[in-house]
Amino acid sequence: MARNPALTGILFAAGGTIIFSVNDVAIKFLSGGYALHQVILIRAFVAMAFILAFIAFSGTGFAQLRTRRPKTHLLRVAIVMVSNVTFFLGLAALPLADAVAVAFVSPIAITVLSVLFLKETVGPRRWAAVILGMIGVLIMLRPGAGVIQPAAILVLISAILYAAGNLLARQMGGTESAMTLGFFVQAGFIIVSVAMGLWVGDGHLATDDKIWAFLFRPWIWPPVADWPIFLATGLAVGIGGMMVTQAYRTAEAGLVAPFEYVGMPAAIIWGAVVFGTFPDLTAWAGIALICGSGLYTLWRETARKKEAHAA
Repeated sequence: MARNPALTGILFAAGGTIIFSVNDVAIKFLSGGYALHQVILIRAFVAMAFILAFIAFSGTGFAQLRTRRPKTHLLRVAIVMVSNVTFFLGLAALPLADAVAVAFVSPIAITVLSVLFLKETVGPRRWAAVILGMIGVLIMLRPGAGVIQPAAILVLISAILYAAGNLLARQMGGTESAMTLGFFVQAGFIIVSVAMGLWVGDGHLATDDKIWAFLFRPWIWPPVADWPIFLATGLAVGIGGMMVTQAYRTAEAGLVAPFEYVGMPAAIIWGAVVFGTFPDLTAWAGIALICGSGLYTLWRETARKKEAHAA
């Protein structure tokens, strides 16, 4: 893997996205009974514990947390935080698969922004793979089916910010490890969530609207039955976040982005298992295009490496 950073990035992106899907379904499940900032706080504590343990046993240890780029970290933390909040507010009001489908505008945004700001070269085959995956998402989204609503706009905003956050990870990859990037993000989540809890944790701003209720309902002590779900979402964001961040650190953003489409089939499966919704034939056609785009990119990258090695 060290000799092939492109393949490493692809594997981390696909694996991290699948693990991230556990976070999405867990927060969707918890959105009916908890305030969003309470969920994020507990999730951040679990993720932080995992990251600190990982750092402690890594080669450089806690020394890697010293950074010369505090302002860039602060900017990335703010972007990731707003991206998370807008996505989960939209997720509370949308079916899981619909929310994830709208969110997959981000690979297109990542590819475009990587050309504009990172000056990466994206060839026609990579463009074709990203577009093919996006067509699959549109097939599943079925424009005109009532998905375009305020909740979907929140998810769209989240997708664009998510793209920006990953491009910053790519830009910072030369000096900052994935563990360092993850540490600062989770620290930001903890600080802001505690502040939100002190401000509105008593529920005085709560309303009956599904989106705003998720943001402002009062904090409650979780019953024992919900703790495994909180643990799952914390581990998912800790492990999945580090994997996706590492993907964008080690490989070009335009190459990695199409492999995040594997989250769409994962959302369909979770929707069937947890919420009792199962894809029809049209949805399966979209899944086939999404998976096909990623597999084609993987095959093309492998073939290109073999050609370069032979030359």
